Amino acid sequence: MEQEYHLHDEEEARLFGARFGLCLRPGMTVLLSGPVGAGKSHLARAAIRAMAGAEIDVPSPTFTLVQTYETEVAEVWHADLYRLSDASEIEELGLSAAIGHDILLIEWPDRLGPYTPEDAIRVTLSYQGEGRLLHLTAPAEFITCLAQPSEGVR
Repeated sequence: MEQEYHLHDEEEARLFGARFGLCLRPGMTVLLSGPVGAGKSHLARAAIRAMAGAEIDVPSPTFTLVQTYETEVAEVWHADLYRLSDASEIEELGLSAAIGHDILLIEWPDRLGPYTPEDAIRVTLSYQGEGRLLHLTAPAEFITCLAQPSEGVR
């Protein structure tokens, strides 16, 4: 199922990211696409903090490539694959073993190559004036979850 969301400012994007995180379950992979600065890391950070239930430090994995977080829901992997030169590096990072088991938030997913899960949730962010347009492809139950008010999202 496909859905579009207009995120008018940074705070609206943060709140959406928090709701998004609360809908994620073990085994889900999220592919985050969009140009540099479109808000992929911002969305992932808000989702991770919501799953952790705290304002934890969530640095961008631009230089480390992968950051992992233990949450009450599952282990969460946040990956930035921009600097990968070959899809074979996916195994070296441990991502191939985590796919289908843990929750993965992957920026620059075009670098996954044959490791791209067919059932992945796909998020594409683009600039829209001062805000962002978020295009989501996900199962209907995930999109329904996003539409529900989430307790604890602030």
